[in-house]
Amino acid sequence: EEQAGRPACSCCCCRRGGNPGGASLLLGREETPAPPPPAAQPQALQTRGHRTGICFSSLATQAGFELVIKERGKSLTQGAVPLSSMTSEVVEDEMEFYSKAEKYWKDVPPTVDGMLGGYGHISSIDINSSKKFLLKFLRDGPNRTGTTCALDCGAGIGRITKRLLLPLFKAVDMVDVTEDFLTKARTYLGEEGRRVRNYFCCGLQDFSPEPNSYDVIWIQWVIGHLTDDHLSDFLKRCKVGLRPNGIIVIKDNMAQEGVIMDDVDSSVCRDLDVVRTIVRRAGLNLLAEERQENFPDEIYHVYTFAMR
Repeated sequence: EEQAGRPACSCCCCRRGGNPGGASLLLGREETPAPPPPAAQPQALQTRGHRTGICFSSLATQAGFELVIKERGKSLTQGAVPLSSMTSEVVEDEMEFYSKAEKYWKDVPPTVDGMLGGYGHISSIDINSSKKFLLKFLRDGPNRTGTTCALDCGAGIGRITKRLLLPLFKAVDMVDVTEDFLTKARTYLGEEGRRVRNYFCCGLQDFSPEPNSYDVIWIQWVIGHLTDDHLSDFLKRCKVGLRPNGIIVIKDNMAQEGVIMDDVDSSVCRDLDVVRTIVRRAGLNLLAEERQENFPDEIYHVYTFAMR
């Protein structure tokens, strides 16, 4: 896999040096900051992975915040950001929410490491797990999902298209909001890229899959860049875009509780119940749900869902 230097972390937690005192202010309490952890303890670290939207949160982060949060009966998952139950509670300006994200991604290098926020080494683990999950639906049987065409949503430079979708499908379409990523994809995909039919440059909130066109619509590490309403509406349009026995797959990081806003890349992280509720609201039925295994311990839980 292509590698590049790991981007420096610039998230809200690291900008505050990761000290527990910063957490008490963000939780709305004008208190005397708690003393910093002992020198031997690593600093709190939370950084959002580029393109993936992965949240990397070390156990040291939780240990540090525990000094401030636990004694108030607060969930440790609050970290440095108050929890909410829906994006409308954390997204104040919808236009700004989308424009900030688009600007953010324009500064990310078009490499595998850029797509994964410096964690390019997890790419093979991710792809192999996704392949096993997907093959459950592509095996022979009366309700077998076809292999004619797939859609890669939030495709970036085509990491998933290249290693997961092109080996399994006759043709693939890609959609991403960042034009530079799609331009890079044309060379990154190599000879097999000839089977990519369309490179759509568009935000998913404005994108409509062609009806009855796709056996699989793969949506990975990008739902955090949509509001709840736009995610629900997009999933409804994806449902129309499915061929008979087609499936929609979402793979994303999950918050432990509620909805957490990341002001750096202008995205949200939802918990499992919130995501399931949005899926049901879109009129879809969950067919399978699986937690990703063998990722580094500091990475938040990642789940894969299949639905139609």
